[in-house]
Amino acid sequence: MHGGLIFDLDGTLVDSLPGIAASLNRALERSGFSSHVQADIRRFIGNGSHELARKALPADAGEPAILTVEADFKEDYALTWPEGTAPYPGIPELLASLSGQRIAILSNKPHPFTVEIVAKIFPGILFDPVLGQGPELRRKPFPDAALWIASQWGSAPEDCAFIGDSTVDLATAEAAGMQPLITSWGYHDTEALQSAGARRIFPKVRDLATYLTTR
Repeated sequence: MHGGLIFDLDGTLVDSLPGIAASLNRALERSGFSSHVQADIRRFIGNGSHELARKALPADAGEPAILTVEADFKEDYALTWPEGTAPYPGIPELLASLSGQRIAILSNKPHPFTVEIVAKIFPGILFDPVLGQGPELRRKPFPDAALWIASQWGSAPEDCAFIGDSTVDLATAEAAGMQPLITSWGYHDTEALQSAGARRIFPKVRDLATYLTTR
């Protein structure tokens, strides 16, 4: 495989659940809605901030409420994310071991947050590019952004691997024609990943590191 490695961010490289949960709950409470425990919010992550807000609200809340909670969440998260975001143990070392390989980040987190978090948590790692959710390309699981990254590299999709922790990442890899490498230390349970068709699941960072450095 010579095309490169595209990494998801939340639940794959960084544990951002505490920061996301705190900001989301503050946004919910500001609008008079009930908060959630982290175990529930863990299941809401992976499809961007709009879906995060939608899943956190009652089914009959309506689009205006979703947009309000999403906006309040973004405002709070922009100020507080460092208090609840950290790389998973072993991830900085794994990324450093990939020096010389093409690596990128593709996240459904809004693009400004994605760029800021990566710059502060992985300052010495050269990702090219770092891409979050924006208006130009459809978010995962649509393959648009993953295919755009491969085209920037001049690589065939089948020569690239997509590394993530969720069924969304698995679907993205399959839609793009890339090799899915799925981790189980993040926000989706192994059973759900297997049910979705994941055939190569890495339970620990060191397992993924061994595969990437010896493949």
